[in-house]
Amino acid sequence: MESIKKIYRIGNGPSSSHTIGPRRAAEKFLKMEPMAKKYVVTLYGSLAATGKGHLTDKAIIDVLGKDKTEIVWMPSVFLPFHPNGMKYESFDENNKQTKSWIIYSIGGGKIADENTVESEKHIYPHNSLNDILSFIGKEGMTFWEYVQKYEESDIWDYLSEVWIVMQKSVEDGLQEEGVLPGSIHLRRKAMSYYTKARSYKSSLYGRCAVQAYALAVAEHNASGGKIVTAPTCGSSGVLAAVLYHLHKEHGFTDKQIIWALATAGVFGNVIKTNASISGAEVGCQGEVGSACSMAAAASCQLFGAFPQQIEYAAEIGLEHHLGLTCDPICGLVQVPCIERNAFAALRALDANLYAMMSDGRHMISFDKVVKTMKLTGKDIPSLYKETAEGGLAVVGKPKDIVD
Repeated sequence: MESIKKIYRIGNGPSSSHTIGPRRAAEKFLKMEPMAKKYVVTLYGSLAATGKGHLTDKAIIDVLGKDKTEIVWMPSVFLPFHPNGMKYESFDENNKQTKSWIIYSIGGGKIADENTVESEKHIYPHNSLNDILSFIGKEGMTFWEYVQKYEESDIWDYLSEVWIVMQKSVEDGLQEEGVLPGSIHLRRKAMSYYTKARSYKSSLYGRCAVQAYALAVAEHNASGGKIVTAPTCGSSGVLAAVLYHLHKEHGFTDKQIIWALATAGVFGNVIKTNASISGAEVGCQGEVGSACSMAAAASCQLFGAFPQQIEYAAEIGLEHHLGLTCDPICGLVQVPCIERNAFAALRALDANLYAMMSDGRHMISFDKVVKTMKLTGKDIPSLYKETAEGGLAVVGKPKDIVD
């Protein structure tokens, strides 16, 4: 498996696959062809279908230049490697093509093609959670110690920065009101929810505050704010909300939170390696479902669980999101995405509680549910995988919105 740094990317929303990935591709192509007089970027499949709502064109044009860049949208054409395909072309002063490059945004802000995937640096010797559990059991390790063993020495500095950005995304989101950008005119709710939460008795305050924290990050992401993919932009509110809540309301230290981030990263890494974290590939189960799984594992570790209980919590978080479709209204990372972050954060805490009450033994392993998620994702029609052509994207679309 790769470094967990690839799970936690710091960048601007609203979408890791539609915004961060294409921007990174544009930056890379600009280095290849800095002297080009014109750029033509063709977007395919899911990337084209919902790219305007996800600000994909803006992310690319900001890098290559408004006056030099033409965006071509081809939503009905799916390239074979991944639904989020892009073709970058450069031209000289005589309008002669100087380079053509096909690349894919495969989720979590990562770009790859058939060759680069194979050449990625794998630093972990294990690919399955079962093998990791067996290894740390023999060594007497925790999950965060496993991360420490194989990552570079700067991993804790990196996760410290991740934690700082996560906290700021919560706090910035709580300070904003008004309407989010986009055609559906969705109002922000985080500040209102947090204000109401503070008026409730303590038994309700915690859960209501978690919802407010998740809404804050998801709304901040939807407006193009700076967030951490965990594992994606669209699901960035789940882990951030849970950790912020546990830090503020339960007193866990920064060091403990950073260790929990490492553990969550292991589970996200296994999902990414053996299935997918891309909504365009497997639906929202790969985004919000994976985020819930990661948050469940992190919270379970913080409350002192042993590894088998942590694995169980993560399995619950993912299993109970199986089949979740990705059907954003008008292609915006707003409805149902923002609300799903809030409910997944609560579900992660419930998964932790359920697993903590157990002895860690259960029938469906984390690895099995990851495999199931991948198979389910393949079976989900493309209408329900980020194309905004089915589900809530059709039924829930306001009548006054015209394509």
